[in-house]
Formats: sequence, structure tokens, C-alpha cells
Amino acid sequence: MTHLPEHLLNGYRNFMQGRYASESGRYTSLAREGQHPETMIVACCDSRSAPETVFDCGPGELFVLRNVANLVPPYEPDGEFHSTSAALEFAVQSLKVKNIVVMGHGRCGGIKAALSNGSAPLSPGDFIGKWMSLIGPAAEAVSASTLMTASERHTALERISIRYSLANLRTFPCVNILESKGRLALYGAWFDISTGELWVMNKETGDFERPELG
Repeated sequence: MTHLPEHLLNGYRNFMQGRYASESGRYTSLAREGQHPETMIVACCDSRSAPETVFDCGPGELFVLRNVANLVPPYEPDGEFHSTSAALEFAVQSLKVKNIVVMGHGRCGGIKAALSNGSAPLSPGDFIGKWMSLIGPAAEAVSASTLMTASERHTALERISIRYSLANLRTFPCVNILESKGRLALYGAWFDISTGELWVMNKETGDFERPELG
């Protein structure tokens, strides 16, 4: 009898014999001194778009928040439970990150759910439906367009949702104040799972562009 799936135990074995063995000093330092990442990534919890893999980062380099469709809700200090807002608050106020990147991706299931608002909920609570209602107006507008194909609408809303989350980030006083002082920078990015391409949002135009890698 095993208390974890076998493939996870095998992966852990490989980790201990490989990466941990070669970076044990770094892990020891992180345990002793704490984490000091300069960048927070708000990403989707989709298993195909892990930020640490996409950006080839090691332990302690990124503070990663993952949720369905990489959404940031607006600032609402209403006494309810807000896991995304709590993680954001910790990253900005405690860790004092210098950068926040909202990273969306292609073929996002959450975005698909938002575009299919007539579909049956997955559970009585319809947690995904309620969560994706955050971008309800944008989803309705994109869905109404008959000039785009289904895949074009999907990609369009994925990128619109990134701009939406960046706008909501600025409703948090700590983010807005630090950005205005030049102590915090916000970025948008979109990762294409099928091709590995990364598209970065132009801060001035809002367009997504391929970065020059040299």
C-alpha cells in the first residue's frame, strides 16, 4: 500500500537524486534566510502552463499564484475569503516583489467555460461559473462577434482577461501606490501551449507581441 501515487514517488526520487542533490546548498539557504523573489506570477492552474517551467526558474525565484484562468478580482475588503487577494497582499506587502506578471495561455478551460455560459454547471455550487462571471461582460461581447471563428474568440478572451486582471490589480491601493512611485511594475503575457510561443503585452497599446530573444 502506498500513500501517494507511484508516479509522484518516482518523481520525488528523481528530484532528490538530481535537482536537490545539485542545489542542496540553495535549498538550505532558502530555508535559513527565507524567500526573496522579485517577481510574482499570476497564472492559470492548468497543468500544461507551469510558470517555473516556461521561465526556467529555480527554487526561490518566483512567487506563483495559480487559479482558474489567471484572474485577479477587484479589491473588495468585505470580510469574505479571498485567496487570490491574500496571496497578492503577501507578495506586495511582505515579500515586496518588484514585478507582477499576469500570464494567460492558449486553450484555457476557464475561458472556454466563460464563452459557454449556457452550459450546465459542473456542480451544484457552480464554483467555476461564479468565478468566471468576473469577466462576464467581456465574454458576452466576444461571444456576440460573428466575425471571428470559435478559436479566434477563445484567444481574444484569453488576452482580454489578462488586461482585465491588470486593471483589477491597480484597484488594490498597495499596488497602485507602489506602481505610481516606480517601485512595482506590472506585465501581461500569453503562452501558447501548442507552439511554446510567449507573447508579451505592450504596455502602451495593449497589443500582444513576440519578444526578441536574440
